[in-house]
Amino acid sequence: MRITTWNLNGLRAALRKGFGDCLAQLAPDVLLLQEIRCLPEQLPDEWANPVGWNVHWHPARKKGYAGTAVWSRLPMEVLGVGLGNRDDDPDGRVLRVRVQGVQLASVYLPSGSSGPERQKYKEEWMARFFPWAKRQAALGEPVVLGGDLNIAHTERDIFYAKGNANSSGFLPHERKWFGRLLKAGWSDFVREQFGEVDGPYSWWSNRGRARELDRGWRIDYLLGNRAVAENWQDASIYRHGGLIVSDHAPVTVDLTTG
Repeated sequence: MRITTWNLNGLRAALRKGFGDCLAQLAPDVLLLQEIRCLPEQLPDEWANPVGWNVHWHPARKKGYAGTAVWSRLPMEVLGVGLGNRDDDPDGRVLRVRVQGVQLASVYLPSGSSGPERQKYKEEWMARFFPWAKRQAALGEPVVLGGDLNIAHTERDIFYAKGNANSSGFLPHERKWFGRLLKAGWSDFVREQFGEVDGPYSWWSNRGRARELDRGWRIDYLLGNRAVAENWQDASIYRHGGLIVSDHAPVTVDLTTG
């Protein structure tokens, strides 16, 4: 089963930039989307209900903001949204499903880059997310979290490490939090695939020729719990898609399922 996660930075804009062609090249069985920024009724009919896909939307209540979705070519059971029964998730940040015995979640952690108030909101969200993710890691069934976590974990995951030491998304306590998340039982498929190399990055600024020169951040992840850790192969980041369709690249992993 091929799983792809992708922050589209607006699905309607992505459609105009060649999302359909890129999706055909990626050929995922399950597509975890973040930052869709739309309601399905705002899309052309062929994309609101795409042929050959089972689709579930979880848009934000605020129009043109955040939101997640999951598309599956395989039968899909929707498990819920948010971080538990009492979390109605108004921003549309977590959507949970099950496909072929694998639990999957499309996750979009907040960004704190626009100022102190947003950073505070991000850290409040991180504090709520961690115990939920720890419980998910401990489940006996396979679980994959995919999405934009808005944190570059190590200096290997960001081109300008020193210059961004005080930037949201690379703050010391954020990086420590991410390390604790992995120690709670999650495998970072891309890092395990590529080893200790710089990158591959998944997001690039529009400034300073960052895209052209591949000076980016790795903030988009596919994480698997211990029940799935032995059943994956060929994790990858498709940079070309990030350069054309979105400012984020799609991240893909292939799972062996029973």
